[in-house]
Amino acid sequence: MPHDTPLIATISIGLGLAFLFGLIAQRLRLPPIVGYLAAGICVGPFTPGFVADAGLATELAEIGVILLMFGVGLHFSLRDLLSVRAIAIPGAIGQIAAATVMGMGLAWALGWSPGAGLVFGLSLSVASTVVLLRALQERREVATEKGRIAVGWLIVEDLAMVLTLVLLPPMAGLLGGQVEGQAGGLVAALGVQPLWLTLGLTAVKVGVFVAVMLVLGRRVIPMVLHYTAHTGSRELFRLGVLAIALGVAYGSAKLFGVSFALGAFFAGMVLAESKLATQAAKDTLPLRDAFAVLFFVSVGMLFDPAILWEQPLTLLATVLIIILGKSAVAYAIVRAFGHDRGVALTISASLAQIGEFSFILIVLGVNLALVPPEAVALVVAGSILSILVNPLAFRLIDRLAPPPTAP
Repeated sequence: MPHDTPLIATISIGLGLAFLFGLIAQRLRLPPIVGYLAAGICVGPFTPGFVADAGLATELAEIGVILLMFGVGLHFSLRDLLSVRAIAIPGAIGQIAAATVMGMGLAWALGWSPGAGLVFGLSLSVASTVVLLRALQERREVATEKGRIAVGWLIVEDLAMVLTLVLLPPMAGLLGGQVEGQAGGLVAALGVQPLWLTLGLTAVKVGVFVAVMLVLGRRVIPMVLHYTAHTGSRELFRLGVLAIALGVAYGSAKLFGVSFALGAFFAGMVLAESKLATQAAKDTLPLRDAFAVLFFVSVGMLFDPAILWEQPLTLLATVLIIILGKSAVAYAIVRAFGHDRGVALTISASLAQIGEFSFILIVLGVNLALVPPEAVALVVAGSILSILVNPLAFRLIDRLAPPPTAP
């Protein structure tokens, strides 16, 4: 029997260390995501000991991205977004723009290209859904006005990042990276401006994909799941949900040239309209969590700890943008819309961290040769440090704006 089994080694050691460090993080009252990233650092190429297979880890991470985006689509609520649209939409867009500009400024100071600065700035602009929801749940504020605003704000950020993931590959050549697929060769052969052709082709493909999902997918996907549910087999139902998530993601990439992330998001969003959406989310949660853990482990593998002593000032500037820069912008926006100090401080603290979308975006930027590898280390380190500081931010706002006491 062969013992050279890199897939089994990568999964077993990755999940084992993630479990161990996740427990330690939980005992220290930190989000488990910190432990998962630490596990990735331990099995990465920049630390001694076992080194996981980077190629396999990347493919496992892709599955994690698909299931993460499927989960985002399943929980996407247009009704919740519309209830706070007056502040969530302009607030999120304004905060993303401001944080992106700050990130581009730091990238310019480091001598990076404008394209690298754009991707880096966008990576610093979006908060982690996992961290934000956990913080609000612990404070029992999810159903409050400030909680609804924070969640709505985050939904807009997530949608903006989904759009970015769609547009970035065809615009890579324009931004100084690698032009993906045949479109790049066609542009070079015809001598046509890459922006118009690549964006035009992408718009057509995405438009056809969205039309197919909204017209055909909204009927076929719920119908298939309802039929499966009526068989009475929970096993088949779970399998059907996973087959839809992975199948739509893979099919959308192959047939329409859109990202796995967008395909999975739309699959979840279409399924969210079904009465079986809650059951689908519940039944697939364990597998989604497991592959999400592997995604965070794979991101941790990209982190080079040497950046802590080789570029401490750059890392400090990155963390300050995440914790202070975009939080100050969010506070100003919320106050400008007439909300009180307590609401503004809660929104600011909720957004003072980065997570999963930041990782997806910065890794895509590296794969497209848009950003230098050290950008990944800065984003991962910035995420870890901002998540560590986030509970302290909430304790601080409780002192600055204590909740009203009952008379």
